[in-house]
Amino acid sequence: MRKIVKVIVCLAVVFILPSFSGIGAELEENNDSVQEVTGPLEVTVILERVYVDGEVSEEIIKETILSMEDFWAQYEDWNLVHQDDTQVVFQQRIDDISPLLKTNGYFGLTEDGILSIFNGKPDESEKVIQSFFQIDVEKLESYQHDLLKKGIKIGTKDEYINVIETYKTYTSSP
Repeated sequence: MRKIVKVIVCLAVVFILPSFSGIGAELEENNDSVQEVTGPLEVTVILERVYVDGEVSEEIIKETILSMEDFWAQYEDWNLVHQDDTQVVFQQRIDDISPLLKTNGYFGLTEDGILSIFNGKPDESEKVIQSFFQIDVEKLESYQHDLLKKGIKIGTKDEYINVIETYKTYTSSP
């Protein structure tokens, strides 16, 4: 059984690994010899998820690669961003707001009138997650201003887009 694994690994080195930019073995430029791989390849896989709101989450996985074909198939829905001898970075764009915004994101105004998303209610938190544009507070109706002072909870992508679009009409003119 050990010989079969060695043959499969060697075939992976000869036919697949050269396209993998040097992980495990490299073909020498002027020589057809291949460095022998004595076991499975160990790499760090970083999975980046980029959300509509710009938030990026990162998951780090240690992978033992027994089959390059299986490895690539496992991440076929991801975009390859970077690879080297020890790590591979994949990225995926998520058509939704981040879990952080869903759990604790509130639209509000900073002290200087910039529409922002806070980690928590604006009157309880100074932690701004994302800023958008300056609002002309004089143009706002009082209930809209009160809403922004208290904070507008964000639960869905549609709510996120709706609030931005609604308050764009109240931007300050330069």
